[in-house]
Amino acid sequence: MTVTPSSSRSRRRLATQPVPLVCAFARSLALARFAGEPAMGLGLVPPPLASAPGSVSLSLASRDLLLSAAPRRPAARVPHVGVILFHRASEEEYVKEGARKRMITPECERQREMHATTNILVYICSVLYTSNQGTSLAERVQQLTEMTLKKPILKFNGSKFKQYIKSPPRNYSIIVMFTAMAPQRQCQICRHANDEFTIVANSFRYSALYSNKLFFASIDFDEGSDVFRLMKLNTAPVYMHFPPKGKPKAADTMDIQRVGFGAEAIAKWIGERTDIQIRVFRPPNYSGTVGLGLLIVIVAVGLYLRRNNLDFIYNKNLWGFCALFFAINMTSGQMWNHIRGPPFVHKSPNGNVAYIHGSSQGQFIVETYIVMVMNGAVVLGMILMTEAAARKGDVKKRKILAVIGAGLVAIFFSLLLSIFRNKAQGYPYRYVCVL
Repeated sequence: MTVTPSSSRSRRRLATQPVPLVCAFARSLALARFAGEPAMGLGLVPPPLASAPGSVSLSLASRDLLLSAAPRRPAARVPHVGVILFHRASEEEYVKEGARKRMITPECERQREMHATTNILVYICSVLYTSNQGTSLAERVQQLTEMTLKKPILKFNGSKFKQYIKSPPRNYSIIVMFTAMAPQRQCQICRHANDEFTIVANSFRYSALYSNKLFFASIDFDEGSDVFRLMKLNTAPVYMHFPPKGKPKAADTMDIQRVGFGAEAIAKWIGERTDIQIRVFRPPNYSGTVGLGLLIVIVAVGLYLRRNNLDFIYNKNLWGFCALFFAINMTSGQMWNHIRGPPFVHKSPNGNVAYIHGSSQGQFIVETYIVMVMNGAVVLGMILMTEAAARKGDVKKRKILAVIGAGLVAIFFSLLLSIFRNKAQGYPYRYVCVL
């Protein structure tokens, strides 16, 4: 309520009634005025708060009435007291807060206007920044979509990597292949890895599950060496997944040493990281069909030329050679290569080329050929020793064949055990101590 004594009668009633609230306020103002100091308080109360429930506001006339009862000091300067806010906690009102002087000057008005203007500008800038962020994200997604429609694999450099991958916010995933396709880099497996990566990107691009939530990109070392340094990469190829939120984790880097870089393996890894299942559609490969057709033609021509003499079909050595070739080919790991698609060789971080995989869970294509040759040498040695024992004739020639056969078996079987011991750590056996 507002107390405004408008007559002498109201003044006498207010002065005679023992109101603890008014007495306490008068006492504080009198002491402040007698000492020549302004009354202390929390500050000016805005007009809307003065009429709030549970509050009492005093007008300037009430202030004059209260100050008239206080002793005056001639040299004291009476402060200009504004509207005061009091809180009512119970039935008996008590003073919660004091008052503070109100000094309004042109400089204060200018400061208040500047403060209000600053707040408005900050609000406008925040709104504009938020809208620009949303527009930037929409523009980036639109740009990526348009580029993907032209080519499934986007070519990134350092600036595009920062623009589309490092700059938040981002509501899409990007699969990036770090490679080195330049001939001077001598990355023999990078081209094979790029072909498999292209198959996966095309399979997703032309599938019914295609959306703007997943994009494929590649960064060549010669065009984005700063990105390689940023990601601390010193080998190629590397497949890495950049999720929509947060930084890539260890599982976001594909372990091509273990699973290879075949299109099926890449699609499976992408499904594990993004929950987007990609069905791989390989382009038609007519090389196998052409090879099979040529083989049939050669066999048909041979049979036609030997139509009067087909005794070679019953040749045991011919069928034995074919069976031996098939067995050596399968035991060397050719079927594993066909399923997993491993790299041909591996270039180590120090620049050396590795031909043998260091784990029993993987192998290189060239390693298959090495094992195939060793198995063939062991078989040849066994055949020579068998022929030396079964032949009848010159004993000296038989001894030479036996020695050569035994040497082939000893050397190449020892090499096979050595390779197996390096791949399976802890294997204790060897055939020749020096190998």
